Amino acid sequence: MTKHLMKGNDAVIRGALLGGATEFFGYPITPASEIAHAAAFYFPLAGHTFLQAECEVNAINMLYGASAAGSRVMTASAGPGVALMAEGLSYLAGAELPNVVIDVQRAGPGLGNIWPEQSDYNMVVKGGGNGNYKNIVLAPNSVQEMCDFTYKAFDLADKYRMTVFIMADAYIGQMMEPVELPKQVIHGKRKDWAIYADKESRKNLVTSIFMSVEEMAAHNQKLCDKYERLKNEIVDFEEVDTEDADILLIAYGISARISLSAVKELRAKGIKAGLLRPKTLFPFPSKRIAELSEKMKKVFVVELSEGQMLEDVKLAIYGKAPIELCNWMGGMVPSSKDLINKMGYGD
Repeated sequence: MTKHLMKGNDAVIRGALLGGATEFFGYPITPASEIAHAAAFYFPLAGHTFLQAECEVNAINMLYGASAAGSRVMTASAGPGVALMAEGLSYLAGAELPNVVIDVQRAGPGLGNIWPEQSDYNMVVKGGGNGNYKNIVLAPNSVQEMCDFTYKAFDLADKYRMTVFIMADAYIGQMMEPVELPKQVIHGKRKDWAIYADKESRKNLVTSIFMSVEEMAAHNQKLCDKYERLKNEIVDFEEVDTEDADILLIAYGISARISLSAVKELRAKGIKAGLLRPKTLFPFPSKRIAELSEKMKKVFVVELSEGQMLEDVKLAIYGKAPIELCNWMGGMVPSSKDLINKMGYGD
């Protein structure tokens, strides 16, 4: 079979194993629990490690240890669990340890509920832990991309020695769609900085602490230089009908799918709408958004939060076009008709 019908949460694990993941440490939480379930089944079958941690704090620190030893590691959670991982994520960034984290967002704050929201944007894209650091953040909007983005995430993590987040939402994690699996297995290579408990790696040191302020400042600058480089090397986005558009919708994840339907319906009514969907939330496609905004009568930011991505869009556009937020919270997910009505183009 060239295609397989599966949930987004299952597709993550297929993509991870084909992308060279060797260890999964995690703790189940709705709506991401199937990721841990699938890992518990498939990782041992592939000769790799699955370990259910006592909690999310332990899981993220297990990633630290295994990554320092050269493994390709991952975990998965939802908003409350990722919040518990914040300190560990900062440590991973400071020590420049590659790893992959899946966040299947649910409504908050607090326990909230298990329905979709996109309110982890600030926590994940801006960094929820202490210090000056960033994560690469990939935003899938289909089950196929859940597989594909996780498949390539381990190479990105190794190349830049960073955490790579796959930031989905409950709908993308729980929906079922046909998936074409990658045909080639990617295997990680020996890392010249890792600690393998052998003669060759004896002098290697993995740490995020520098007792000299000069060394600490230099380390911070090194990280910042890397994050700037990412903006020129891995920014990714999709455009639909932007060539002649005079109104632009910007959305990611499930909001982008709803926005795409809205664009088609608006086009059928003679309204020249277009869509820009960021595939990378960090680095953010600010340059392209700025270019497109110069010819737009209006820009609509569509998201399931109080407007967290809106702030990045405003910084990109910087007065070039009027901006309006179309948002829903608490697990409410609009139809394309709801969105069109909120935009002011309803019948």
